[in-house]
Amino acid sequence: MIERYTLPRMGKIWKPSNRFAKWLQIEILVCEAMAKEGVVPRKSLENIKKKANFSIDRIKEIEAEVKHDVIAFLTNVEEYVGPDSRFIHMGLTSSDILDTALALQLKEAMQIIIDDIRDLLVTLKEKAFEHKNTVMIGRSHGIHAEPITFGLKLAVWYSEMQRNLRRLEQALDVIGYGKISGAVGTFANIHPRIEKYVCDNLGLKPAEISTQIIQRDRHAHYFTALAILAGSIEKIAVEIRHLQRTEVGEVEEAFTLGQKGSSAMPHKKNPIGSENLSGLARLVRCYSIAAMEDIALWHERDISHSSVERVVAPDSTILIDFMLDRVTRIIRNLVVKKDTMVRNLEKLKGLIFSQQVLLALIAKGCPRQYAYSLTQRISLEAWNAEKSFKQLLSSDPDIQKYLDKKEIEEIFSLNYHLKYVEEIFARVFRQ
Repeated sequence: MIERYTLPRMGKIWKPSNRFAKWLQIEILVCEAMAKEGVVPRKSLENIKKKANFSIDRIKEIEAEVKHDVIAFLTNVEEYVGPDSRFIHMGLTSSDILDTALALQLKEAMQIIIDDIRDLLVTLKEKAFEHKNTVMIGRSHGIHAEPITFGLKLAVWYSEMQRNLRRLEQALDVIGYGKISGAVGTFANIHPRIEKYVCDNLGLKPAEISTQIIQRDRHAHYFTALAILAGSIEKIAVEIRHLQRTEVGEVEEAFTLGQKGSSAMPHKKNPIGSENLSGLARLVRCYSIAAMEDIALWHERDISHSSVERVVAPDSTILIDFMLDRVTRIIRNLVVKKDTMVRNLEKLKGLIFSQQVLLALIAKGCPRQYAYSLTQRISLEAWNAEKSFKQLLSSDPDIQKYLDKKEIEEIFSLNYHLKYVEEIFARVFRQ
């Protein structure tokens, strides 16, 4: 999981330096708002803005004693500011800072994820059009069904990722709320105007109502959207893994110069990227369950959600960022074996046209159930004996009562199955 990893981009959001910087930004904005209200003297505000700072090492040192991260932070800031620090955190509770800062971090993370998924959509669209007419067999239950194109498969993934994008955009909106409402959300010691000023300056919306915390259904929504996205990525990964199996061999993950597939078997080329994505999706789904467990807290707040979010927030967002980067590169560099697709298409010797035989018989007046039984009998004979379905149809006296050889020949046409590909593409990529 190294490669071109995105830690400088996503990981920095979750570094202590960024978290404490956001806490300080919020505290200073509260002081600014209170200065406008005449609560904090202007001179004190200027001193706070000039001197306020923090040291991560010092915060850790203080927290080791006081066992409270926000108090440790405030104590350290006080060491920089001096007597005017009495105006910092006045009328606030820890969650005013924690929840508002977390909203900012989750927004930043989601904006990166949305950029990632847009990159994936571009790649999927390019590949879909490249393979719009690359014919392959469609499968149901893992068994050959009827012809499709590889472009259609990619278009399905594109359409699903469009829905994921809309879910992510909705989650971005739902999570973008702050609160500066005090110990139980009643604004007992701070005016709602303070909250509005802070949130406006942070690009957040004030929560309509809060307790000591912002309600965790918002966070559950966010992490569930990531879990669904992870499921969609795994769906693509599983399909690639199936298509790369030796018995199928229709696509392969790119195998780079010098890459090794097995410590024991030099011939191996394994879909390790896709397998990795399947595993990571399991983690992201688990994190969404943990986030949903956080919705039900005691009264106006307990602290059980805090430990969960310290894990799931960075882990889920970093993992999804990595997964989107990986799946995009896998698809961009995917090796598509068109000749193998054609060979597999012909593997059942025409049986994939059985539905057209059934419909042609019905169109000629054959009762449906009899037409089905007749077609199935010949299909099973062709399957079990590995004979040409078309030849068996042409020589069967029961079939000859309804269809002549020319009509049978016309049934075995790929164009019949692919005649609406352009229309499907127009519907998927209309925007």
